[in-house]
Amino acid sequence: MKTFMAKKGEVERKWYIVDATNKVLGRLASEIAKKLRGKDKPIFTPHVDTGDFVIVVNAEKVRLTGKKWDRKIYYHHTGYMGGLKGVIAKELLRKKPEELIRHAVKGMLPKNRLGRKLLKKLKVYAGPNHPHEAQKPEKWEI
Repeated sequence: MKTFMAKKGEVERKWYIVDATNKVLGRLASEIAKKLRGKDKPIFTPHVDTGDFVIVVNAEKVRLTGKKWDRKIYYHHTGYMGGLKGVIAKELLRKKPEELIRHAVKGMLPKNRLGRKLLKKLKVYAGPNHPHEAQKPEKWEI
């Protein structure tokens, strides 16, 4: 018996839409990462992009448990000496709610070319509206 290996052109991709209202950030991000990677499909191949597109709406209504709103800090470096900057989760939600979900999902994807390609299939919007109606996304309940 031979092992099945998916080819890039053979993969059929779907579009899914997720409502992030009152969903816990980490649990939501792990399910999204599985869907982007294609791990829920029987044709999953580690080195091929077999995943689907995911649209997340209402990113501003996502939840964090415990005291993470005040204590969780998202760091980035400007590239200059002493340029380590940090912003708490509450401020990041206020300024860029999309980045909160994108950052969580990015940490759960592979750290290579494939991971960067997979992250481009994630579309996050702060409010309930999105411009992807033409793709006919299926509602996906998590």
